[in-house]
Amino acid sequence: MEKLARKQVQGLTPYLSARRIGGSGDVWLNANESPFDNEYTVEASRLNRYSDCQPPQLINAYASYAGVTAEQVLTSRGADEGIELLIRAFCEPGEDTIIYCPPTYGMYAISAETIGVERKVVPLTDDWQLDLPSIERNLDNTKLVFVCSPNNPTGNLINRDDIIALLDMTKDRAIVVMDEAYIDFCPEASTVDLLKSYPNLAVLRTLSKAFALAGLRCGFTLANPELIQVLLKVIAPYPVPVPVADIASQALSKAGIERASEQIATLNTQRAYVNSELSAISGVTVYSGYGNYLLVRFPDGDSLFKAAWDAGIILRDSPIKDCVRISIGSDKECQKTVAFIKQQLAPSAA
Repeated sequence: MEKLARKQVQGLTPYLSARRIGGSGDVWLNANESPFDNEYTVEASRLNRYSDCQPPQLINAYASYAGVTAEQVLTSRGADEGIELLIRAFCEPGEDTIIYCPPTYGMYAISAETIGVERKVVPLTDDWQLDLPSIERNLDNTKLVFVCSPNNPTGNLINRDDIIALLDMTKDRAIVVMDEAYIDFCPEASTVDLLKSYPNLAVLRTLSKAFALAGLRCGFTLANPELIQVLLKVIAPYPVPVPVADIASQALSKAGIERASEQIATLNTQRAYVNSELSAISGVTVYSGYGNYLLVRFPDGDSLFKAAWDAGIILRDSPIKDCVRISIGSDKECQKTVAFIKQQLAPSAA
């Protein structure tokens, strides 16, 4: 069967998600999931019917939450499907390219490679910001430029002035895709307000993080109506199951948004605690983070990661030397993780 697969797929290395990597323990801080397990009621009387392609109740609810019109919203199976739809809709395999800027989320490159679209790599600068001159030099044949803010795995925000400069640079040439999967933890940094000025902007959102619905797989693409209409040409006929639409709509109700806001505040407080505790350890660097995770540099990141893994504390290793990404979990999980790290590094901290 492997030989029957497209050559592009034969050579593909799948994205190693947290669940594919596995692990065994009682503290799971490797997937940027919420520790809150909220309850929902599921309406099961309509399961004999197909769902709407774009359920109006869900579209209207998210449009209201995001501060856009319903015509500017498309919902999909997580933001990951939004990435794939954009590449399928706008890139000709073998002709067009995307630009992505590592260290960043790996699915931009994998989705493009799966479809047969060339990837241009323009690394972030040393302070994890956009290298605008290098991006401009690589714009030939580029249809999409992916930017993640807060960036995963580094946690930093991309400078707003640079985002605007990129939008101006790519006008009538390429679409800038802002991945705002973690923006609910710092809504003041959103670029949604730029949609009114830039038709070449698309914004990816999700309910997986701040709304504690990673298992629901519900994401959104926000863009001008013309761009949304293009995506509707390539999306599956029934992308949002009926129970998903029902639960997501409950999460986006007034009560659901109030609950999410309270949980976001709790996680931001927890993030500050982990930052403060780990920053006090000699030889440890905690980078400023604006999502529900922190990137931490240790004297020996690989050893720390493996020791935590063996102790049942599952963190996420990083492509950045000696860095480990730590999701912000419950108070108990954070305290246990901090205590473990302090114990591991006690000799070097003394």
